[in-house]
Formats: sequence, C-alpha cells, structure tokens
Amino acid sequence: MCSPGQPGVPSGAADAVAMVQAGLAWLAAADTGGLPAGVQGDCLRGLEQAAAMQVAARSRVLASFTAGAGYEQDGHGSARTWLRWQTRVSGGAAGAAVGWSRRLAAHPAVEAALAAGEISVSWAWQVCQWSDLLPARLRGDADAVLLAAAAGGAELADLAELAAQMRLRCAGPDGDGDEDGFDERWARLDVTFGGAGSLAGGLTPRCAAALGAVLDALGRKAGPEDTRTRRQRDHDALEEACRRLIAAGCLPQRAGQATQIQLHMSLDQLRGHDTAGETAWAAGAESAGAGAAAGPGDDCDAAIIPVVTGRVDAAVLDRLAAALLNGTPGHPGTPGSGEADRAGRAGRAARQMIVRAAADLMSGPGGLASWLRTRLPDHLAASVSLPLDIGASTDTIPVHLRRAVTARDRHCRFPGCDQHPAACQPHHLIPRAQGGPTSLSNMLLLCTFHHLIAVHRWGWAITLAPDGTVTAVSPDDGRVLHSHSPPAHAA
Repeated sequence: MCSPGQPGVPSGAADAVAMVQAGLAWLAAADTGGLPAGVQGDCLRGLEQAAAMQVAARSRVLASFTAGAGYEQDGHGSARTWLRWQTRVSGGAAGAAVGWSRRLAAHPAVEAALAAGEISVSWAWQVCQWSDLLPARLRGDADAVLLAAAAGGAELADLAELAAQMRLRCAGPDGDGDEDGFDERWARLDVTFGGAGSLAGGLTPRCAAALGAVLDALGRKAGPEDTRTRRQRDHDALEEACRRLIAAGCLPQRAGQATQIQLHMSLDQLRGHDTAGETAWAAGAESAGAGAAAGPGDDCDAAIIPVVTGRVDAAVLDRLAAALLNGTPGHPGTPGSGEADRAGRAGRAARQMIVRAAADLMSGPGGLASWLRTRLPDHLAASVSLPLDIGASTDTIPVHLRRAVTARDRHCRFPGCDQHPAACQPHHLIPRAQGGPTSLSNMLLLCTFHHLIAVHRWGWAITLAPDGTVTAVSPDDGRVLHSHSPPAHAA
C-alpha cells in the first residue's frame, strides 16, 4: 500500500538507489486494482513528485560525473555517449538527460523546486524556457516569481501570461534581438527502425503559421470515406507537401521526378524464374533518394530503375579454367616442378580470359542480364541496360499518356474530390500485376490520399464507366459513392 509513513534514511548513494528501485518494484508488482480510488490518486501524485525528484537527482549526479570526466574511464568521449551505451537509452534520451543537467545548473531555483517535488518536470521545463527568453541578469528573479505563482495555484496559462508580461517589461525599447524566438528555433528528424521517423521542433511564429497553413490546406478531410484522425491527416499533409515540392523541381540537384524505384534482382532470379520481376519487386524495391521501401501504389506512377546483381563463383571459375587448360593441345596432365610455374601462369591467364568473357556475356545492352531482364512479363524493367547491370530509368507511364489522362480528368476522379492535377497521380484501374494495360481506358487521376491510402491500403474499388462516371465501393461495408457527371471535355 501507499500509506504514509516515515521513510528510512539511506546510508549512501548505492543504498539510496536501491531503496528507490525497491519501492518502484513493489508498486509495479502490486495488485493496485484492489486499492481505493483515493489511495490510487495518492500514488499517482506521489509518483509524479518522485519523477520530478529523479530528474533533479540525475541532473546533479550527471553534472558531477561530467565535470570529473568520469565517462573517460569507460572509454567514452562524452557523457552523452556514455549514457547511450552504459545505460542503454536512445540518443534522444541521452541528449535530454544532458540537457536537463545543463539547464538546471543555470536555473538553481527550478532545480530546488524539482528536488522538493514542488513542480512537475513538464512545468519546470516550461518555466526554464520562458525565463531563458529574458536577459541573463533577470532569469533568477523570473524563475522565483514563476515558481511562487505555480506554488500558489496558478495554472500553466496564467504562468504563460505572467512570463509574457515580464518579457514585455524587461525587453527594453529595442527588444532583445529575439522577440520572435528566432534564435531558439530548431527541428530534428530522428529515423528509427524500418525507416520510420520522429519529428520534433521548436518553431518561430512565422514558421508555425506557414506550416499551419500548409497542414490546413492539405490535411482537410477528403470526403465521407476519409476516416483518418486529425493527426494522421496532418502527417499525410506534410508528406504531400514534401512530395509536391520534390515533384516541382524546386530542390537543388533534383530532376523533378516524383518517385524513382530501384528494382533489385539477382542474375539467378532473372535466369531461373519467369516471375523474377515480381519476386525482386517484393524483395528489394527501394525508393531512390529516400532510402525507404516502396509502399503500396508507389509503382503506379514511378520511374523504375532495374539493378541486377551478380558475383563471381570461384569454384565454377576453377573448374572452367581446369577444363580449358586440360583441353589445350600440348599441355601435360601432370606438370613437373619447372612446368608448375608455367601452369600457374597459364591458369591465371585462363581465369582472366573467362572473367572477361563472362563480363562481356552478362553486361552491356546485348548481354545476358539485359537479354533476360528485357523479357520479363509486362516489360516491368525493360529499359536499356548498363554493365553489370543498372538499367536506365524507365517511366511506367509514358509522358504523352500521362498528359492525356490529365487533360481528360482535370482533377481527382474519386467521387466528391476536386484536387488539382498537380496533387494527383495516374492510377491503373486493373493493376499491372493482374495484367492491366497502361492505357487511357485503364487509368484515371486520383489524389495522393485516394490513390495511395484509400485504394492501395484501405482497398476501395474504383470503376470507370463507359460514360465517364466513376464509382467507388468501400471494402468494409459495401458503401457505394458515385460521381455526378463525366469530366468536362478538354479544350
């Protein structure tokens, strides 16, 4: 139970840590479901205070550890790297711990409040952020005022207003040079397992307004079939904004191609399987430039670059060289000591000749790899080949056909959606993997949401009628959406 009592006094640092771990271990294993609600509430309040005390204690120990370069005893160059490897935390967590140590060293009043459990960790961080916007000589007084207000029952919004008033009065007639938080701006993208990422940052008001406008414009609901949460729509809006920027050719050293897919396949796949392209696609399709695997629907509108890999099999090479030498007229079957050197040189020459012949056979526009690859079903990777073997980029949809689809459809054809063609991609009504042709009658424009998410992830079925109307059917409840009329004729 969490009944009040006089805690024991630890005899040293190790004993103190052991007592903390013992208490937390007891709570983690306890049957808290049988506790009264009041006791549960007391536990939660006490644990929040303990979390604040833990930050203060860790920051003080870490500051001493850093000042004494204790990390060097384990062969590390900094406290941050020591934390990563010795405590098994992520780089972000290690950086946060170091940041708290430095922050509290500059804000002793906040450290004292945390150590006493008088303020939560999140509120303490916000107090430091606000007082750091003031001139250095006033930050200690600002901390004291904000902490006193918090102890008196002020809410976080009240503290924000108080901090704003202090900044307004202390900034001086010309400001402190960072009135819009420009010097405090930051953004960090951490890439995690599988290519997923975590984005965090502190934005200036102008950047926040610009990003908000982008998210509002591109993250609105696309229709009744759009069941994404607000956070999911904001994520997709950010991705769509980046995709449009790349496609517009506004980035340095970018060709403006929205998506390039590198299709990796081995020579064995090409030589032994009629479905080599599909096998390679499932195993190794990679979006060039992004380092991420291609997702559902990415192959509908992409430039595919085939990459054929191979290796030299030493055992096969030795057998071929031996057969070549044994078949050479005048070559003895068992050379003597004087002939051994000549045999060795001849063997090396034979191997080089075989490798040159094999390279000639496998590479080049008329080589084996190209010959096999260009005969894959549906011309999946039928571009001109380069040795050994990276083919030139091949658009899955020719430019003239892409223009024809755009001229015909004028906007996203999903019922109820009117996204501009710049936000859309051609979609194969009958997938190419099922033999669907790349033809005007088998394609229509869909915006990124309806193409990549609604169709290729959620499974909505799209039908283009002969009169130009479109029907969309939900995979969950069979709900049917109809377009009201065919698209206007192109001028």
